[in-house]
Amino acid sequence: MREKEAMRRKAMDCLKRKPGIRPGMRLNEKNGAEYLTFPAISETGLVSHLMTTRSGGVSEGELGSMNLSFTRGDRKENVEENFRRAAALLGCGPEDIVCSDQTHTVNIRRVTAADKGKGVTRPKDYRDVDGLITDEPGVALATFYADCVPLLFVDPVRRAVGLSHSGWRGTAQGMGARTAEAMEKAFGSRPEDLLAGIGPSICRDCYEVSGDVAEAFRALFAGEAFRKLPFGLERVLYEKGGGKYQLDLWKANEAVLLSAGIRAEHISMTDVCTCCNPDLLFSHRASGGRRGNLGMFVMLL
Repeated sequence: MREKEAMRRKAMDCLKRKPGIRPGMRLNEKNGAEYLTFPAISETGLVSHLMTTRSGGVSEGELGSMNLSFTRGDRKENVEENFRRAAALLGCGPEDIVCSDQTHTVNIRRVTAADKGKGVTRPKDYRDVDGLITDEPGVALATFYADCVPLLFVDPVRRAVGLSHSGWRGTAQGMGARTAEAMEKAFGSRPEDLLAGIGPSICRDCYEVSGDVAEAFRALFAGEAFRKLPFGLERVLYEKGGGKYQLDLWKANEAVLLSAGIRAEHISMTDVCTCCNPDLLFSHRASGGRRGNLGMFVMLL
């Protein structure tokens, strides 16, 4: 017990958080693994959810240790064991997980129990899917990250959940709003009922972008729904000069969710940057591309 508590304290000490952002996320420890959760989502009692860190798996080297990608040079047996361990933290088996097929689209797929295991214990029969939604208990949705933004959705009224992968391309195309719309169409979810979580990704201080990315966000914020928000593009995009900008993906995704009608008080915002915490989280930018994948999971109980 003392050893586990020392491990937890060490993880908490090394976790660099961004000040002034609430409510953030909670760092948990179980079975030798650290993982992150949204307290506001956990308190509903309706779902099990988590985002993995690097700890608690069996992968080695730059993929160490909880790598959840079959495509980054890891041994298949290692990744399968890592999925087994991540599933155990969630309260299910790897055969219950359904994985995205991320290619920076805003395509969203409704999944059912018939899809269980796809991407882990059996092949996927779909492509170009960056978002997953379901209203079936026991179906564990999984999306993957190494700097992009995880978006988590829970409808406590219609009892449905969603997960979406939102990098700068997805964010600029309104991935969060697209997911809310997909849940409304599939399950009758109302945006004002949804609880949403914006998970760990690269933060503004670490994320320098070029003019073409800046232009995509200018176009996004020119939309009518964005003109009604309590803040504008100046809170998202910071010009550095020389055609370079710092982009705040957390704030941009908050804007997208608000534009979709999700209430501000229903949005949990991360305060944890992947790039600031390369010892605990995989970061593509911090590692120069030599990294594994983190996983975000959610399952209706």
